[in-house]
Amino acid sequence: MKKLCSKEIIEKFKLEAHPEGGYFHETYRSLGKVNNSGLWEGAEGFRNYSTGIYFLLDKNQFSAFHRIKQDEMWHFYAGSTLLLHMINKEGNYKLVKIGNNISEDEFFQYVVTAGTWFASEVEDKTSFSFCGCTVSPGFDFRDFEMPSRKKLLSEFPNQQKIISRLTYR
Repeated sequence: MKKLCSKEIIEKFKLEAHPEGGYFHETYRSLGKVNNSGLWEGAEGFRNYSTGIYFLLDKNQFSAFHRIKQDEMWHFYAGSTLLLHMINKEGNYKLVKIGNNISEDEFFQYVVTAGTWFASEVEDKTSFSFCGCTVSPGFDFRDFEMPSRKKLLSEFPNQQKIISRLTYR
């Protein structure tokens, strides 16, 4: 079996640059929809029941801290372990490893709950992490927030080291 490389995956699955970092391609958007009366307070319009993407981080890339208003399930496919960094509403930090080494407490799937700040990076900086993400109700950029480093640090000053490393500005 031929060893995969990130360039082949990016080309094969038509991945494009993602605003938070890395590459993605939407693979699924349900036809069914939830109107705003079935969503959280302040939601505008509708959301599809569910969406799915492929997501790839290469070597030193990272996905900057951001949050969405829905739950997001991560799925591991190939490459190096993905480090998923989370800060909850109370400011508590948690690290989860998404990968296929279950003897090292890695998960094939993991859910980041709605409203949690999260960022990710490749554990092995000579490799890549190829994953998928499923969001329900479906992802919409109206529900996406990627704050400045200054804003996030003002909210969580005790998490300065990880926030400073995994934000862009």
